Amino acid sequence: MPDIHDARILIISANGFEQSELTVPRDDLRAAGARVEVASPDGQPIRGWKGKDWADTVEVDLSLTAVRPQDYDALVIPGGQINPDLLRVDANAMKIVRSFLDSGKVVAAICHGPWVLVEADAVRGRTVTSYASIRTDVRNAGGRWVDREVAADQGIVTSRSPADLKAFVAKIVEEIREGRHDRRRVA
Repeated sequence: MPDIHDARILIISANGFEQSELTVPRDDLRAAGARVEVASPDGQPIRGWKGKDWADTVEVDLSLTAVRPQDYDALVIPGGQINPDLLRVDANAMKIVRSFLDSGKVVAAICHGPWVLVEADAVRGRTVTSYASIRTDVRNAGGRWVDREVAADQGIVTSRSPADLKAFVAKIVEEIREGRHDRRRVA
């Protein structure tokens, strides 16, 4: 059972992430003892979104092309409407997501972040939650959408909104402690 103090966690994001959905997991997972790094498409700082306007800029540690998924224990995908829409059409981002999924490592997405999991065909046959406006997308991709603060299915962790961040982070820590998950593709 891996300890959170030994865990390396990667957050991938483009501009337009929901501010708290990146900063709260980053900060809380670091406070729990994990090493957390943030990657953006070009390795440049990214700007968040809060309410109806742009928010703070976040420094990043590396570009998506420099990410080595084998170096990490878990992946976190923040929501917001803009960020996951940009990531799901970014070949490098999708390669990273698929690598984490195929290896059985923890993959966590919040709010609109599950759009990236839909694109990776990772929700089929799984229990998933998300921001309510994308529930039809999750269902159309074969997921069993539920309306609760956090859902976990074979190491894939999802939550609905910033109101669920405490439960989201706690479930990420719990899933990391469980270790790798044997995921079978559901037809």
